[in-house]
Amino acid sequence: MTTESQPTSSGLTHIAEPPGVAPGTGYTQVVTAAGRLVAVSGQVAFDARRQLVGEGDPGAQARQVFENLRRCLAAAGADFSHVVKLTYFLTDIAHMPAVREARDEAFGELPLPASSAMQVAALFLPEVLIEIEALAVVPG
Repeated sequence: MTTESQPTSSGLTHIAEPPGVAPGTGYTQVVTAAGRLVAVSGQVAFDARRQLVGEGDPGAQARQVFENLRRCLAAAGADFSHVVKLTYFLTDIAHMPAVREARDEAFGELPLPASSAMQVAALFLPEVLIEIEALAVVPG
C-alpha cells in the first residue's frame, strides 16, 4: 500500500510506504517536490567564530549542526519544511539517537525528509563527531 500525504504548504509530497518497501523508522522513504533546489553543504558544530561547540558531546554538536542548517536554509529563503533529504555522517553510529533528538527538535511536527546515515572512519578534525548535509526545494 502506498501511503501518500497531501502536498504540504511547502509543495512537498511524502510517500512513507511505497509498495513492497518496508516502512522507514524516523524518515520518509520518498519525497517529491517541484521548485528551486537548495543544496546545503555538510554542516558541523562550529559557531559563527569557527569554534567547535560541544567537544566530546554528540548531543550538543547535533543541536549546533541543526542550528547551522537552519541558518543556511534561511539564507536561501528556505526552512526545515522545505527539506527533502538529509545525509548524516557520524564518526560513531552510536551518536544517532542524539542526532535524531536534535532533528526532532528542529523539525517539530513537520513530516520527516528522506535520509541516509553512515558511519565514517573520520571527519576533517578528530573533535568533529557529526556532519549533516541537506537538500531542500522551495516552491516556485
